[in-house]
Amino acid sequence: MIQAIAIDDESFALEVIKSHAAKVPFLELQATFTNAIEGLEYLKEHSIPLLFLDINMPDISGIDLVQLLPKGTEVIFTTAYSDYAVKGFDLDAMDYLLKPFSFPRFLKACQKARDWFSSHAEEELWIFIKTNEGQVRIDFSDLIFCESKGNYVHFQTIDACHQTRMTLQEAEKLLPSYFIRTHRSFLANKNHIKVAEKHQLRLGKFTVPVSSSYADEVFEKINLD
Repeated sequence: MIQAIAIDDESFALEVIKSHAAKVPFLELQATFTNAIEGLEYLKEHSIPLLFLDINMPDISGIDLVQLLPKGTEVIFTTAYSDYAVKGFDLDAMDYLLKPFSFPRFLKACQKARDWFSSHAEEELWIFIKTNEGQVRIDFSDLIFCESKGNYVHFQTIDACHQTRMTLQEAEKLLPSYFIRTHRSFLANKNHIKVAEKHQLRLGKFTVPVSSSYADEVFEKINLD
């Protein structure tokens, strides 16, 4: 799941983004702001990887705001002015949506963002997931396995288990390649495997099942016969 916010001085434009975002299953639009400075402060207080940002705004432009963003925040520009496009890409924007943009075009930008985050997952050391307690940081080194239960995925770390609403497929795309699918409901951290048996893996005090459909791939990835 990709967490995002949107900043645009026009309320109508934010409503369009809200409507489109609600249809994207891997996107969670957490907040919207008509005041750019308030949006910037929110980004500094929360770890939000994706920002939908208007360019032509009063007080501070989106182009100037990008220079102030926290490290790790990627931008999709939204604007009614096509002449900003070159400048937007000069700033390494992830995409550029020209208003009024359709849902298919919005979805394409979101898919581009998802692919980018997935390809760079191994460069990161952690992710944040939304739980009932708020945004919880999950360090990859501490994450032992993930288990799908209904509409939720349980992230079992060394010290605790955290639950978030997503699919196991979505979780898999957020994790480094050393997390391997062992079962339709389980992902295991290869670095925590202590004993590999025919039908299960032992990861310290935990065990995860290995189904027959995933067995060959599992043992190939852990370099076992």
